[in-house]
Order: sequence, then structure tokens, then C-alpha cells
Amino acid sequence: MDYKKEFEDLVLNVIRENGSDLHLGAGRVPAIRVMGELIFLVKRPVLTQEDMLGFLSIILDKKKIENFKENQEADFSYDYKGEARLRGNAFFQKGLVNMVFRLVPKVQTLEELRLPKILADLSRKKQGFFLVVGPVGQGKSTTLSAMVNLINNEQARHIITIEDPIEHIYVPNKSIINQREVGIDTKDFHIALKEVFREDVNVILIGEMRNPETISTAVTAAETGHLVISTLHTNTAAQTIDRIIDSFPGSQQDQIRTELAASLLGIFSQRLIPRIAGGLVPAYELLLNNNAVANLIREKRTHEIDVVIETGMEFGMVDLNHSLLDLVRAGEISIENAYQYSLNPKGLERLI
Repeated sequence: MDYKKEFEDLVLNVIRENGSDLHLGAGRVPAIRVMGELIFLVKRPVLTQEDMLGFLSIILDKKKIENFKENQEADFSYDYKGEARLRGNAFFQKGLVNMVFRLVPKVQTLEELRLPKILADLSRKKQGFFLVVGPVGQGKSTTLSAMVNLINNEQARHIITIEDPIEHIYVPNKSIINQREVGIDTKDFHIALKEVFREDVNVILIGEMRNPETISTAVTAAETGHLVISTLHTNTAAQTIDRIIDSFPGSQQDQIRTELAASLLGIFSQRLIPRIAGGLVPAYELLLNNNAVANLIREKRTHEIDVVIETGMEFGMVDLNHSLLDLVRAGEISIENAYQYSLNPKGLERLI
């Protein structure tokens, strides 16, 4: 089998179907995810372990394959003919190789993504800590890429991204952009982040904050004149703040509360909701830091943040239920999906 041709044909299938993911595994036919649903390509033959090793051989170099066999996990990216990029993960199940690929959308503008204009204002800030959060597959990386590219197109700044793996590829315009991939350009997130202080950087994109050391250094960078943007797999702004603080030992939590209260710009939580007309549309929650929010963080009253968001619309904050309600009223999404994606269905019912 020509594994390169076969794999690229599968990728093309995902692109043509407007899919988001490609699943390959020994012992079953390939599958793609379209509009949130898995579709099995039943006309294709069942893949064997030999096939999976063949795909690996054209996706990873020998060193990465050795590391995969040793560590039994691997993250990587794949460039499809310069036309599309995929983020991949390889793993074993029952001793058999499996791979999942996520199609990385091209860098789009905030307007094209139908995201609020206030994200552009936050992108123009000179310093501070901004987080885009939400479950896996909800467009967090795509939102961050739009913010980074807005800076790139408007300002002469030095932007460093630290990613595992590199997803969106940026074409430098007014800015210098250096993209560093963990495992290739640096050993890990924390080491790369410590080094940025010597690299005359203005904007730092951290693909994911995985440990307290990385979080602490990111907050310090935001306090010392840098714009730091990153992601976490959390559901709400309040949950995000608790997750950050709880990742530290008890003896350090008061300090990180104080630092976070001072450096935080905001937290943007997003979901991609199926549109009635087809495709996906974002619904979101936006917390903006102000004196009231900073006090709640310092005073261990993060459980009150949801109320601040609900009552803070005049300051630019957005409550998820109001975002969902706006989409329902505009005829973009069904009321059933609004309830399904709401984190407070009873609150949504009162609004409706």
C-alpha cells in the first residue's frame, strides 16, 4: 500500500466533508467526525497493525517513532501539501496502534469567527494575563490564533509561541513571530517560558498550562510587562480561577491569589453550538477583571463571580445564558441546543 497516498486521501476526505477529526486504528475502518458525529468509512478496508505502522512511518521520523514506542504516547503535527495542518496524537490500545488527527482551521479573523469585538481590545493590551477556556474541541486554539494574528497585523511586537505541537502557522507581518515546539525547539513549557525573559518578548502564547511552575511563571510574566495568553480545559471563569489556585500547595495559594488578582485581564469560555442552517456558531462567557473581581479573587469568594458576570454587562462582560439566548432569538440555534449547552438551564429558562 502507498501509505502516503492513502493517508492524504483520508485527510482530503475530512476536508471535503467539512469534518474536524480523523480516527485511525488497527482492527477497524477509518472514521471521521463531522458536525460532532462520528461517521465510519465502511467502504474502506479494516486497517491492520501493519497499516498503522505504515502510516506512522510517513508521519513521524525514526527518532519520534522510537520515542513513541518507548513512551507509548506521542503528540505531533502534519502538514498536508501546504494547504492544511493537522494536530495528531498516537497511542496504544490493547497493544495496537491508534491515531487521532484534528484538522487545524486556517487562521481567521475575530469577525470571521463571530467573536466579540472586545477580544480585539484585549489583544491590544500591553500586558496582562488572558485565558481562553472550554472543553476539548471547542475552538480555543482558533480563537487564540485570531488574537495573535490581529497583533501581528497591527503592531510591531515580538511574539513567542510555546506549543505542543505547533498548530497554526503565522506569516510575520508587522511583528516578529517565533514559534517553539516542545520536544523539538525546547524541552518543556516551563523551561521555554523562563527563557522568554531574556528574549525581548512582548507577547507570549502558551499552548497549554500543565503544571504550577508554568502557571506561576506565566503570571509573573504578565506582571512584568508582557501580554500572556493561554488555555485551560475548564468550563467557566470561576472554575478556571479555582483550578489555577488549587494547583498550588496551600502555603502558596494566598500569594498566587494576589498575583492573579493583579495580573488577570479576563477569561473567555466558549462552546461551539450546531447552527440550524448548518455549521457551528460560538456561544461564550466573558469575565473581565475589575476591582470587584480582583477583590473576590483575593478574598476567596470566587463562587460569587458568576453573579458579577451576570450583572456586569455594562462593563462588557457576557453571561453564557445571555449569549445562548441571543443566538436563539437570532434563529441561529435551536432552543433545545441552548438548554443542552447551558451550564445553568434553570437560569436560561427564567430568561426565556
